[in-house]
Amino acid sequence: QGIYAYVIINPEFAGTEEHELAGMLNTIAASMMKIANDVRMLGSGPRAGIGELLLPENEPGSSIMPGKVNPTQSEAVTMVCAQVMGNAVSVSVGGATGHFELNVFKPVIAYNNLQSIRLLGDAARSFTDNCVVGIQPNMARIRELLESSLMLVTALNPHIGYDNAAKIAKKAHAEGTTLRESALALGLLTNEQFDEWVKPDEMTRP
Repeated sequence: QGIYAYVIINPEFAGTEEHELAGMLNTIAASMMKIANDVRMLGSGPRAGIGELLLPENEPGSSIMPGKVNPTQSEAVTMVCAQVMGNAVSVSVGGATGHFELNVFKPVIAYNNLQSIRLLGDAARSFTDNCVVGIQPNMARIRELLESSLMLVTALNPHIGYDNAAKIAKKAHAEGTTLRESALALGLLTNEQFDEWVKPDEMTRP
């Protein structure tokens, strides 16, 4: 009765819930790894990387590069996720190796699933407490990259045509200037028109 009640699987040899659990944990690990890697790349810098995020300085820094901030929390999450993905492979092998109504690999299946649950839970809490809550946007760097982006020229296509927009982008790229500076130098639009037509926030939505 209660928590001791068992449900018979029909057919008995097709009970693979523990394998499905490993797949779900593997999916969570893949998502967490991507998030951790994105945070690490967006926080790279301070001068030669993307540098759009300021990560918490949890440790003194690199032993060989004074002042460097290592993304240790992101690195820890990715290692946990790699382990969980490996555990999912072990569970798959264990499930595939069972015969008929008996699977003697249940212990390794249970061990890997339980370890994955513990690892993902601990990693999520640590990543939240020691990294996520302390992340700050580097507004100066974001503004710098946004203003120097050549991609924004697509907003000018409907107003000045493809050829003129291409001229602006090519000049800016060749001379290392912004699109605004290039457009004004070519006399293809005014400063006010650039502000009216080029709105990056609107370009992030369909």
